[in-house]
Amino acid sequence: MFDDRSPIYHQIAESIKNDILSGELGADEQVMSTNQYAAYYRINPATAAKGFQQLVDEGVLYKRRGIGMFVSPQARDALLSQRRERFFADVVEPMVAEARVIGIPLDDVVARIQTLKGRESA
Repeated sequence: MFDDRSPIYHQIAESIKNDILSGELGADEQVMSTNQYAAYYRINPATAAKGFQQLVDEGVLYKRRGIGMFVSPQARDALLSQRRERFFADVVEPMVAEARVIGIPLDDVVARIQTLKGRESA
């Protein structure tokens, strides 16, 4: 599950975010405890706790004292918004800039995307 590209706690946070985005975890749904998570993935509980705390700090999870951690009601919408912004910044804007540099009209780029959209529904 974990790779060497980024810290494990960050990968834990991203995995939980992906579970929320995919609908596997819903609003106000309880997530595994940090100890359960650590035991399941055979990692240090402090590492799991750091990933969970990152999500609490970001407002993705909230704590209920003595009960556990839960998905914030607004988590999915906030994550979708963040991912959309990142998609445009990381993918679309560089694509448009490259198209301009090599002389591809933006209408041609849009037409190509529409062609791909047509393949998707077929």
